[in-house]
Amino acid sequence: MENGIVQQIDYLLKQLFLGTPIYKWALALLVFLLFLFFRKLFTHIIIGIIRKITSRTKTTIDDKLLKVIESPFKFLFIVFGIWFAVSILNVEQEIVNHLIKSLFIITVFWILYNAVIIFQEGFYKFAERFGKDLSRELGSFFIKSSKIFIFVLGFVAVLQEWGIDVTAFIASLGLGGLAFALAAKDTVANLFGGLTILADKSLKIGDWVKVGSVEGIVEDLGIRTTKIRTFEKSLITVPNSYIANNPIENYSRRDNRRIKMTIGLVYDTPGETVKKIVDDIRSMLKEHPRISKDLITLVFFDKFGDSSLDIFIYTFTDTSNWEEYMAIKEDVNLKIMEIVEKNGSAFAYPSQSIYIEKVPEKLIFYDPDKKD
Repeated sequence: MENGIVQQIDYLLKQLFLGTPIYKWALALLVFLLFLFFRKLFTHIIIGIIRKITSRTKTTIDDKLLKVIESPFKFLFIVFGIWFAVSILNVEQEIVNHLIKSLFIITVFWILYNAVIIFQEGFYKFAERFGKDLSRELGSFFIKSSKIFIFVLGFVAVLQEWGIDVTAFIASLGLGGLAFALAAKDTVANLFGGLTILADKSLKIGDWVKVGSVEGIVEDLGIRTTKIRTFEKSLITVPNSYIANNPIENYSRRDNRRIKMTIGLVYDTPGETVKKIVDDIRSMLKEHPRISKDLITLVFFDKFGDSSLDIFIYTFTDTSNWEEYMAIKEDVNLKIMEIVEKNGSAFAYPSQSIYIEKVPEKLIFYDPDKKD
């Protein structure tokens, strides 16, 4: 009986599966399961102890480093399990070496990929140097770019391990790569335009700007585009390359707003009265509490206009706020009216005088009620 069982077992062990004895498959599976057990043990005991130690320290860097390496280290147990299992199966050594090295390469780049995710706040802090308005978006761009770079670099490293010539593959793209580069030209231009705007700090969210024919309030600053809300309340999305290549007039960066006007007095105003009006307006502006004392103020009898004696007025308010500016300008206008009226003059309006040198002796007037 026992000999029969032994013979059956011996028979089964000698059976082949894919050219390999079944007992070797069983042994390989057993070894792989053993490494899975070690992985579980490592997770619950070793990682647990390290996590308790790092939780007691004041810094958070060790906690983050643990998160970076935890999953890749767990994966290493699977790598070693596969390595020993395929060694037992007598798989071709060269293939095994390429496979194991590829898995090790994946583990290394996995750690780098995790580091980007875990330490992403560092990217955001770095991005704040270019401006807080865009720190989140610029930080996200750096993070995504780093992830893509690590993934591509890891993929290329694996291909190189298997003897695939990556440079020849890239060169084989030929016209397709050129077409892709041309298609991405505008995107790259907008990207660098956005970085230029950030570096120059020429505008920020909330600024009143004019770029080319676009004027309004900046609502959003992006890596590729900038959104400007016009005073008609329409939203215009402007490519950053356009902003970078055009003059930017930022009205919000002004400390003062200018008042510039020309008033016209009637021609029968005496010269002394004109001079008195000019002096009174100049004194009024210099004493006005909301007119800037640090900037130039000009009030002069400028020219003889077609129908008026023109006085040129040029000065600056002490604010850049539009509503306050309008209130100051209104007050200045009313005071100028008082000065002109007080001095017995008046504002001129466009008019023409017609002089007839000789009146005809007999004038014929047409009477519509008179019948021929």
